Amino acid sequence: MWKGLIHFWKSDNLLKQALDQSFEMLDIDYEMFQAAVKSLRHTDMGVDDATRAKDKIVNKYEREVRRKVITHLSVSGTSDLPAGLVLTTIIIDIERIGDYIKNILDLASLHVPKLQVGNLIDQLVHVEESVDDMFAKSITCFKKSDEALALKLMAETRTIGKTCDEMIEKLIKDEHPSLAPGDAVAMALYLRYLKRINAHLRNITSSIVNPFDRIGFKYKKKA
Repeated sequence: MWKGLIHFWKSDNLLKQALDQSFEMLDIDYEMFQAAVKSLRHTDMGVDDATRAKDKIVNKYEREVRRKVITHLSVSGTSDLPAGLVLTTIIIDIERIGDYIKNILDLASLHVPKLQVGNLIDQLVHVEESVDDMFAKSITCFKKSDEALALKLMAETRTIGKTCDEMIEKLIKDEHPSLAPGDAVAMALYLRYLKRINAHLRNITSSIVNPFDRIGFKYKKKA
C-alpha cells in the first residue's frame, strides 16, 4: 500500500509538496531531539531559543500539509481519500514527536546543571543511543519505503519501550536511593518522553507495512 501511495503522491504536485514537507518535519524533529538530549544531559547552559523555535516550524508545516491534502481532495474527490488519510495520520505522529521533544527541552530548562544519573548512566546511554538510532533509521525507512527495515524497526521499538518501563518502575519503587530526588524525578520523566518518542516512530514505520486501519499496530501477515 505504502509504495503505491508514494508513487501516487509524487505524481501530483500538491501532494508531492505535502509529502516533502512531512519528510522535512521529521528531519527537524531529529535535529531538535539531538539538541534536547545535549541540553539536558551534556551541558549546563539550558536551552537555546533557536531549538525551541523549530517546534513552531513543525506545527506550521503540519497545518500546511493538512491544507494541501484537503485542497487536493476537494478537487479529486474520494478516489484519493486513502492517500490523504495516511499522510494526515503520519503527520500527527510527527507533530507529537515534536511535542515530546519540547517536553525534554522544558525539563532541560528546569534541570540546570545537567542531569546526573549516577550508576544508571550506562543504562540511560543505551536507551538514548537506541532511540537516536531508531530516529535516524525511521527517517530512512520513511523516505525510502523500506518494508524490510520497517519490520525490523517495529520489533526493536518494543524492546526499547520495555526497557524504559522497567527503569521507570525501579525509580518509582525507590530502588536507586543514591539518586537525588530531583534527579530521580527528572530521569523518570525523561525516560517517559523517550518511550513516547520511540512509540510514535513505531507508528510511522508501521505505515510502511500496514494498511490504513492497522497503522500504529503490530504487523499482521496477510492470510
